[in-house]
Amino acid sequence: MISEILHTTGNYADWEVSVFEKAVKIIQIQKGETILHEGEVARSLYYLIQGEAYQFRSDEDALHVIDLHTQGTWFFNYSSFVSQEPSRLSIAAYSDSTVLELSLEAVHYLIGKSNSFLQLNNVMIAPATRLNFFDAALTPLEKYNFVMGNTPDLVQAFPLKFIASYLKIAPETLSRVRLQWAREARGS
Repeated sequence: MISEILHTTGNYADWEVSVFEKAVKIIQIQKGETILHEGEVARSLYYLIQGEAYQFRSDEDALHVIDLHTQGTWFFNYSSFVSQEPSRLSIAAYSDSTVLELSLEAVHYLIGKSNSFLQLNNVMIAPATRLNFFDAALTPLEKYNFVMGNTPDLVQAFPLKFIASYLKIAPETLSRVRLQWAREARGS
């Protein structure tokens, strides 16, 4: 299982897989448990073996969902991890979850053992792309089409108010978009 997770980032020799297996931890996280609190510095990358997690910012009025993560995906707070500055958001488990944790120290150790581990950088590309994508001027329907085309499991794993917040649209708008999407899907 750990070998398969590592191979999501690139190609590695058997001895490198063995070194990776010794450098990571498998942890259990309970539903609602916070993995990274606002104000903490992100020191680890995570891979969801089982369960769901979300990144959010909360204020007096609402919970603002920044990113959603389902089984089989890497996640972390990109800006805090890269800059090693305090996080401006939190990460919590949406359900009881099993997570592989790869600390920053372990990443440095692995790269010191083999340059092949520089492929772990592939984990960092997706969050940067996602931030730019959803901040672009896309219509609500284009955003929903993207989710349904690329990560339809999000709609099954999270409540619609989380999906709406993630897409940066009002829940009412999401309801209209879902109806429009369903009509277009039936018509094609």
